[in-house]
Amino acid sequence: MPATVIALAAAATLGSAIVTTDRAVLRAAPRDGAPQQAQLWQGELLEVRAERLDYLQVWDHARERGGYVKATQVRRSALTAAEAPQLLAVLRFVRGAAGAESLGIAIAAAYLRAAPAETVRGPEGAEALEALGSLAERLAQRATEGAAAGKAQAALSAHVEVAGRYGVKFASYEQDGRMRLCYEGDAFRRVLSLPATPQQQARAALALTQPGCVDPALAPSQRHEWNRWRAEVLERVELAGLPAYVSNRVVLRRAAVWSTLAYEHARQADGVGAAAAERALGEGSAGAAAASTTAAAAAAAQRAVAELASARKGELTDEDQAAYNDAAMRVNASRWAAAPALAAASAPSAPRARRAGTRPSIVTQPGQPGETCVLLVDAKHDAANPLARRCTYALVWPQSVSVNREGNALALAVQPMEAWRELWLFRQRGRQWTVDVLPPASLQPGTGYAEFAGWVPGGRQVLVAREARGEGRYRRSYEVLSLDSLATQRQAGEPDALGPFQRWQDAGWTRMSVAVR
Repeated sequence: MPATVIALAAAATLGSAIVTTDRAVLRAAPRDGAPQQAQLWQGELLEVRAERLDYLQVWDHARERGGYVKATQVRRSALTAAEAPQLLAVLRFVRGAAGAESLGIAIAAAYLRAAPAETVRGPEGAEALEALGSLAERLAQRATEGAAAGKAQAALSAHVEVAGRYGVKFASYEQDGRMRLCYEGDAFRRVLSLPATPQQQARAALALTQPGCVDPALAPSQRHEWNRWRAEVLERVELAGLPAYVSNRVVLRRAAVWSTLAYEHARQADGVGAAAAERALGEGSAGAAAASTTAAAAAAAQRAVAELASARKGELTDEDQAAYNDAAMRVNASRWAAAPALAAASAPSAPRARRAGTRPSIVTQPGQPGETCVLLVDAKHDAANPLARRCTYALVWPQSVSVNREGNALALAVQPMEAWRELWLFRQRGRQWTVDVLPPASLQPGTGYAEFAGWVPGGRQVLVAREARGEGRYRRSYEVLSLDSLATQRQAGEPDALGPFQRWQDAGWTRMSVAVR
């Protein structure tokens, strides 16, 4: 952090002082009644030039102004190697004090300036950097929450500004209609290159891979590279030796990241990705490129499921329960990538559908640029004359198709976003077929899935599992739906509470889904 080193080096010539209280007053003379020059905030760095009574004469480099400040409102430091252990001890105490983040950042910076280079490159340096990163992250979180008002808000804004003077960088992104402040993460990246403890490495990796701190302006290719980098960072964390609750946080973050990668690889292997590969590599290589990304999607989805399964539910803290549910929803949304694709998933294979008899099946074909069109066919209706047709820009999972025994309904999983999967229901009504979309919830798309869970014999009912979080709400339900009206006839929070779920849930759903966990 060059800005930190330069500022502290300048102050070290005649001694320095770190302001320890908010609204400390810089006065024109060493008297309580002297005119006020400026208002100081905790963590600000001053150069000490002399002592007068119970005041210090100082120079404020940030404001380019001199004055006097009460000696009791600052902590003096010579920034020497001999003082480094004391500064580290103070940092250990301050890092846990809520509202003292800017002061802790100043103490951490002072320690990094005072400690010998070989010490900074060792375990103590890793500890100081990890503390600095944690303080910066907490300060960003406080600023994002924005619960403060009036004088408290002014102090919070000043603390962010003070942290910036030490080279701590923040980025601001719009999220859900409000601004989110995120720490840039330099200190955490340095921790990963030092001999840090497993817990320090885990905390650094979790901080660097937060899903909410990504620039929304990133192009899809840049976001994919960022997600790959997140997976690599999390992979470096050694789970052995971690407390169970910390290990859970790491594997849940891994599960979420790998599920995102599964979706992204599958998108690349989809029609748009295959066409792009064909243009870039030549027609002969396009198929191989699509096959490669399909295999990558399957491997990523399998890894996501395995990471989620390794979480120890009995060791989840209260605050981690929401993260567990979110990771499960993300994994479940992309889990079809782990299933082998159907050989009869595209329009040229329609003859195979005819060989299946009168039972309906689906084929897919390209629509408008970026679209995939789903066609419902049977022995008498091929792709040129389908029973029903619907196009989408979402990711279609043909391997998810399930037809009921009576042949009057078909279920299909369609994923419009990385963490949001819908259920398409094709229903026969008289001689006509309709296509209806069941979303995870009647909310703005966030995180969730709606999925087929089984057919009830008789051709009148279908079992559906839904789980979603959005607009500040979370809900998981198991439902018995009427195929005639799609109205929910029965529902419960657990599948065992519904008789139809006990008797007719689909074996494949029970085996593959993480809806029941």
